[in-house]
Amino acid sequence: MAENTELLYMKDVESNYIREFDASVIERGFDYVVLDRTAFYPLGGGQPSDTGLLEWQGGRAEVKEVTKKEGIRHHLVQNPDLVPDKVHCVINWERRLAHMKMHTAQHVISGVVYDLYKARTVGNQLYHDRSRIDFAPVKFTDEMVAEVERKCNDILVGGAKVEICTTAREELEKNIDAQRANLDLLPKSVKDLRIVTIEKFDVCPCAGTHVRSLSEIGKMKIVKRENKGKDRERITYELVG
Repeated sequence: MAENTELLYMKDVESNYIREFDASVIERGFDYVVLDRTAFYPLGGGQPSDTGLLEWQGGRAEVKEVTKKEGIRHHLVQNPDLVPDKVHCVINWERRLAHMKMHTAQHVISGVVYDLYKARTVGNQLYHDRSRIDFAPVKFTDEMVAEVERKCNDILVGGAKVEICTTAREELEKNIDAQRANLDLLPKSVKDLRIVTIEKFDVCPCAGTHVRSLSEIGKMKIVKRENKGKDRERITYELVG
């Protein structure tokens, strides 16, 4: 089950850069294996899962998706029965790094939109080449979108450091704008939160993977704006340069 798998990427921002690791198979299913430890990010929170390889002497299996509904399942292209008990795991790094950049950029955009227009992030979906965020309540104009893009790029070019740590919920609630961080969306039963901090700009609970510094992201470009219903708008963005 999920609690039996150590999540190597959760500890701090440096752990998000683990590309390879060794693990033991503790469960096999019809198309998946569960490992005792993993750095593969499972599908969730608007972020796609990692893909990659499980390797061993004389063989390998392709990880096509990772899910977390009933344990951290590494879904394979090959038959799981062919996988030995000990494996060397390799993450598709190009895909992972793209998601890290996109996710950290999403925090910047969400923060900027809230600061400028008090609109909250009510949905998001990341991809390796583009991403989208839904905001409410807001009715964007072209001028507002241009201002968001300009402000985001001013922040990105500053190259602020990004840090990840675990903080007690009650401590966090004393020091941040709960509306800005969407704290009310998290169950009250969750007492310890994994926090992503962008230096001098943003503090937000998040279980996703992120870059060490905004300098790794480059610039962002808003490529589409859509109305998604009453007072709800969607922004689609890409990373350039």
